[in-house]
Amino acid sequence: MKVHHLNCGTMRMPHATFVCHVLLIETDNGLVLVDTGFGLQDIADPAGRVGPQRRLSRPALDPAQTAVHQIRALGLDPGEVRHVIVTHMDSDHLGGLADFPHATLHLTADEAQAAIHAPTRRERARFRPVQWAHDPKIVEYRPEGERWRGFVAQELADISPGIVLVPTPGHTRGHTAVAVDAGHRWVLHCGDAFMHPGRVDGKSQVPMMHTLIENVLAHDRDLLRDNHARLAHLYQSSGPDLLIVCAHDPGMFEHAAATAQ
Repeated sequence: MKVHHLNCGTMRMPHATFVCHVLLIETDNGLVLVDTGFGLQDIADPAGRVGPQRRLSRPALDPAQTAVHQIRALGLDPGEVRHVIVTHMDSDHLGGLADFPHATLHLTADEAQAAIHAPTRRERARFRPVQWAHDPKIVEYRPEGERWRGFVAQELADISPGIVLVPTPGHTRGHTAVAVDAGHRWVLHCGDAFMHPGRVDGKSQVPMMHTLIENVLAHDRDLLRDNHARLAHLYQSSGPDLLIVCAHDPGMFEHAAATAQ
């Protein structure tokens, strides 16, 4: 499978610039997105679709950064996006879903409970149902039993062999990482399971702003810290056959894009 790395939403927060790192996967069964970043409808109605958090995240909301625009720029047909896999349902990861109205949405069952079926009061304030108001087909998963590099996982063989859900709850109730076999290496998209390479590389200092954001947004801080430890062990024990990225670090995004082939 060919994997493209897209930035679908630059966010210029106080003291930190974030990206929205999206994977576009070319499979034999059409195109697949892992997360979507912000979409055209978010740009048209940021107050209604992104919500109050836009005042802190300050997204660029640039049409050229939307996945639908970048897919066309690659010479591909956005209508061929048949599946969208989300690490979680926060607006900066899901906003572009409506640009692909015929795509099936894939997520963990726990995340579907948190955002759609039985949200808590805090989760109702966090998630934006307007982003899936076009009523997409939704497929939910409860990965269990299978292992991927020591993690409980589930291969999404119905989409394409070599795409694997790797649950990492903590940032949200049903957060998941997504592993993709890109041929020359695996790419593990960790979403917001961590937000700075210092969480996993054992070398970089994690800025205070990143720690604050992680703690404020965490559904369960203990689980989030557990993810940091498990992913750090995987990162430091793996070789060039595995690339681990998070959703928002510009340096990780730039390295992934530069080494995609």
